[in-house]
Amino acid sequence: MAANYVFKEINDEEYKNKCVIAPAPKEAKTFYSPFEPPYSDVKHLFYNFFIPYVQPYEYTGWRDEQLSWEKTVYLHAGLSCSPYYRFQGPDATKFMMKHCTCTFENFPVGTGKHAITCNEEGIITSHGMLFRLDENTYDTYFMLSLAAYYKEEAADYDMEMTDLTGKKFLFQIGGPRSLELLEKVTKEDLHDVKFMTFRNTSINGKTVRIARMGMAGTLAYELHGDTEDSYELYDLIYRAGEEFGIRRLGWHSYMMEHTICGYPQTSYHFACDIPGFPDNTGNVSGSVGRETAGYTDPYSLGWGFCVKFDHDFVGREALEKMKANRKRKMVSLVWNHDDILKVYASQFTDNPYAPIDEPNDLAKDYRVAIHQDKVLDADGNMIGVNSGRMMSLYYHEMISQCQLDLAFCEEGTEVYVLWGEPGTNQIKIRATVARFPYYNENPNNKLDVETIPRYNK
Repeated sequence: MAANYVFKEINDEEYKNKCVIAPAPKEAKTFYSPFEPPYSDVKHLFYNFFIPYVQPYEYTGWRDEQLSWEKTVYLHAGLSCSPYYRFQGPDATKFMMKHCTCTFENFPVGTGKHAITCNEEGIITSHGMLFRLDENTYDTYFMLSLAAYYKEEAADYDMEMTDLTGKKFLFQIGGPRSLELLEKVTKEDLHDVKFMTFRNTSINGKTVRIARMGMAGTLAYELHGDTEDSYELYDLIYRAGEEFGIRRLGWHSYMMEHTICGYPQTSYHFACDIPGFPDNTGNVSGSVGRETAGYTDPYSLGWGFCVKFDHDFVGREALEKMKANRKRKMVSLVWNHDDILKVYASQFTDNPYAPIDEPNDLAKDYRVAIHQDKVLDADGNMIGVNSGRMMSLYYHEMISQCQLDLAFCEEGTEVYVLWGEPGTNQIKIRATVARFPYYNENPNNKLDVETIPRYNK
């Protein structure tokens, strides 16, 4: 049975005691996220300093939530507060082409693309989604770099930028039962919505945009709508999803999904060198050391397919050289069980290794954005950067993503993850190079939805 929820400001001890990471400062006036109803059964919360709102960290626990993207269906609203900008005007495409690495040759209205911007050195400054609403209008999500570039270059373009951050919700509905759930709540046949396309539909009389995309690694969709409708529609979808085994994802489980499903994410696997933001050096935990920044390039993340040299864009020259002299690519690593157990066993000694109790390395301190570890060869040479460690209940494995030197990328190769901060008791954990993405069953871009029954037939 779906839990009830209450509307209230989060200023009482009951809710503050549920904040497990980055607890709200005593002087803060903390409000619950306007995008996710404050259900009474939420297990853990966290205070997001960058919003600032209190958001669900876990609803029913990461173990219960995690299997939803492989077996049933999930609902997640944690990205609703992310940067959302609309660019509109005769020069909107010209502006996008100057900064985005993706092609615009095959970009019809009603479709979306994964957009990346880079600096002149080819280092990623932002990445996110780009939706083409009409010939001269684009919606962008998470593209802080484009907003910064526009503020510097506005006089050069006949167009306008509108900041819609916080005015629209973004719900992610993913998993093998997601299409059936969405057809139930929209009372409409949605089998026509192809991968990376979108159109409008309605739920309970409220207009929403549905797009077939997501982080599930399998069938997944996004819903975009007005913030004032978010509580009502979230709750309606959640209750309608009971027959499909729906789970609400908190931030904890959601970030694990990025690792196993093959979607590197900023502020978790790597950092973006966002224009106007402080340098990220010193803001990385793990064995790589605090002198690193976590910046990287599209090829090291496996995003070379998002770089097309059919137009001039910032960073093109550097990326052309990187493509010709590629050094690393993204792989999955599967960690050795015996070595993991050594880390646990060390906790009962006077000289323990860094704890590995948590199922992933989500930063507990908002001032430390990401966790990265060195990856070594048998001789102790650094050959890669590991991030996003997570425990998979589906595969019964510890899995991570790794930007690895090309010479070591063959599946089955054994490498070593250096576990522990510099200057502490460190251990080399054996890991095996594996497929990327690791979860590769019925990927969204290849899944034939005609194999799924129509809910409203």
